[in-house]
Amino acid sequence: MRADRLVSILLLLQNHGRMTAKELAEKLEVSERTIHRDMEALGMAGVPVYAERGTNGGWALTQGYRTDLTGLTANELQSLLLVSPTATLGDLGMRGSFEAAWQKLLAASPAGTRQGAQYARERIHIDGAGWHQSEESIPYLSMVQDAIWQERALFIRYLKNPFQKSYQEADSSVRNSPGSPAPTGAEDTVERIVHPLGLVAKRSTWYFVAQVGEDTRTYRVSRLAEARLLDESFERPADFDLAEYWEQSTVAFQSSLPRYPARIRVKEHSFARLKQERYVQIKSTHPADKEWVEADVQFHTLESACEIVLGYGSRMQVIEPLELRTKVIAEATATLALYPTS
Repeated sequence: MRADRLVSILLLLQNHGRMTAKELAEKLEVSERTIHRDMEALGMAGVPVYAERGTNGGWALTQGYRTDLTGLTANELQSLLLVSPTATLGDLGMRGSFEAAWQKLLAASPAGTRQGAQYARERIHIDGAGWHQSEESIPYLSMVQDAIWQERALFIRYLKNPFQKSYQEADSSVRNSPGSPAPTGAEDTVERIVHPLGLVAKRSTWYFVAQVGEDTRTYRVSRLAEARLLDESFERPADFDLAEYWEQSTVAFQSSLPRYPARIRVKEHSFARLKQERYVQIKSTHPADKEWVEADVQFHTLESACEIVLGYGSRMQVIEPLELRTKVIAEATATLALYPTS
């Protein structure tokens, strides 16, 4: 409806400041011509909206203009109020702020909408955490957060990835990205002065993105052996998009992982489990004997492939390569030797 769109435009300009017709059109999924007509309608309704031309131009509201109109429908409010405070908010020290904001939003809503939102929250709980929670120590998280908020340089002493030889995960934009293991021992460290740009929580694991010279790199907060806030300030790149960087970094990290192709046979009732395996990619399936599924898959390494196959016991068989078959047989034989029959 046009009325809803006009409210959305008003709120977008109020929250984001100057926006171009193209940006508004993309946000609201309409044409730029429609946006221009909507702007005329807002102006005729007395809303102090104006256009600025030039490279940094766009539509904006007169400075100081605010509206108390929330524009929230009952369903929109319910979607916001269903969100529960998580351990991630606790890590940032924002759990109390979340509860306060929830109460304020609830109090500002109409009685009927408020009742419906409360009703939904009492009956639906969304838990975004996994079953296996991270127990990583992150004593420097608040300092990294301060550096990001204040746009100040940060000195760090960082534990190098102990698995960098096999996974080639040294200090770069895709190294130490989501999925890379935490340090397990007395690894060597490197020292850097970085310009932190943003924090990312991958489930319960924290990463921060920072500029180092001309590069943009990802660091795991739990690998910080030392961090110190410096007096030096920096200017955050105006075109840096944290979500876009993270998405590209994740794709690059996944594509950089080693690949170990194999052909296997797996029991039909175990195939669903195989599809959920974190370190197995199913490339294709083929007809097989009754109760069996034959598949071309990609493991990460010979060692991890052997461990996964052995984990399925008699429910999985390696067809090829011979190297993997030989290793599985050797490991199974060594296991049997641990359990003498007499």
